[in-house]
Amino acid sequence: MLERFFPDEWVESAYSIDYEAYFEAGYRGLIFDIDNTLVPHGADADERAIKLFERLKGIGFDICLLSNNKKPRVERFNKDVNVKYIFKAGKPYSKNYYVATMMTRTSTKSTLVIGDQLFTDIYGGKLAGIRTILVNPIDKKEDLQVRLKRFLEKPVMMFYKHSLKEKVSEMPRNRKPEHKASRSRRRKEKHFSVSEHIARIDRLFNSRYI
Repeated sequence: MLERFFPDEWVESAYSIDYEAYFEAGYRGLIFDIDNTLVPHGADADERAIKLFERLKGIGFDICLLSNNKKPRVERFNKDVNVKYIFKAGKPYSKNYYVATMMTRTSTKSTLVIGDQLFTDIYGGKLAGIRTILVNPIDKKEDLQVRLKRFLEKPVMMFYKHSLKEKVSEMPRNRKPEHKASRSRRRKEKHFSVSEHIARIDRLFNSRYI
C-alpha cells in the first residue's frame, strides 16, 4: 500500500544527479519542484541553480518548473533560469504533470520528476506514470504544514529503505543469531499499522495542509 509513495530513485541532491547518463538513456524532459529541491524555501535562483540549468540546457533537456506556489514566487525564481513553468500546480494531482510534458514536448516515459516531498512531488509523478527522483530537502527549517508532512513521510521512508535492503541483500544459509536490539526494533515495526497510516495520509490530502 505504501509503495505508491516510493520514489524510483533517492539521491542526496538535485545537484548530484547524473543527468548526462539519463539523457543517454533517452530522457529528454525534466520537471523540477523549486522550494527545498533547488533552493531554500522562498529563495531566488542562486549561482548553483543558474549553472545547473545552463548545463541541463546544454545537454539538450527541456525543463519545466512545477510548483504549488503562487505565480509571483515562481516567476521570481524563473527570471534567472528562464524555463517553462506551472504555478499553483495542485500537486499531487496528475493533471499538470501531463501539461508539463506537453510544454516540454516530451512523453511521460522520457521525462523525470525531481522533488523533495513524497506526498506531492513523488506521488504526483507516480500517478502520472513518470519516473521520480526524491532528493533530500536543502533547508531543515520548514513551516508547520511541511513539518506535518515530514512526520507522515518518516514511516513511508522506513518501509522504502527496507525494500531497498531486500533488493540488494541475499539471505544467508546459516542465519546468524539476531541481536536483542534488532528483535526489539522488529517488534515495534510489527505494531505499525499501514492501513492506519494510509488513513492519516488521506486525511492530509483532504486538509488545507497539502
